[in-house]
Amino acid sequence: MLSGRLCPGSLAGLWGLLLLLNLGCAVSTSELTFELPDNAKQCFYEEIMQGIKCTLEFQVITGGHYDVDCRLEDPDGIVLYKEMKKQYDSFTFTASRNGTYKFCFSNEFSTFTHKTVYFDFQVGDDPPLFPSENRVTALTQMESACVAIHEALKSVVEHQTHFRLREAQGRSRAEDLNTRVAYWSVGEAVILLVVSIGQVFLLKSFFSDKRTTTTRVGS
Repeated sequence: MLSGRLCPGSLAGLWGLLLLLNLGCAVSTSELTFELPDNAKQCFYEEIMQGIKCTLEFQVITGGHYDVDCRLEDPDGIVLYKEMKKQYDSFTFTASRNGTYKFCFSNEFSTFTHKTVYFDFQVGDDPPLFPSENRVTALTQMESACVAIHEALKSVVEHQTHFRLREAQGRSRAEDLNTRVAYWSVGEAVILLVVSIGQVFLLKSFFSDKRTTTTRVGS
């Protein structure tokens, strides 16, 4: 018969697993992939408290030369970050005051090419998995295992995101290359057809009978 009592180590492990599953609620993360049309500008807003560390990371997945303009402003309109025609970048800052921070992506320099942009805006640092992680006593074996699993899961998520972006960018370039090859093939076919027709008419002209007319002049 199984006992319904849990030992302290099991309770700590259970709490650790619960914290591991709900850790994402403690950190505000905005992750989005969106379409940015040509001659367009898209802005996003985030409420941030003073002293909070934030990280903005973005990458252009498809479109044109895979570049975009990015601008980040604080609540007073002061520019914290500004880059022109960047393919990807990452910027970390600490909020100097409370308020709404704005970051914008612009494709206004492009006249006919739309872009697909991915960004990840993280507000705050990951809190410790266990509130008493910095205590004097050592972590239990279950707690240490939970911390190791948590770090491994974060690494897996980062690698998955990285490879998804690379896969999407590679697929876009492959489709673009396939379209160019198709157009080139159609052009070659048209040229070959025109040249073939021209050669037929040219050869026909070589073997056609030329009739000569004789005019008699009376005396």
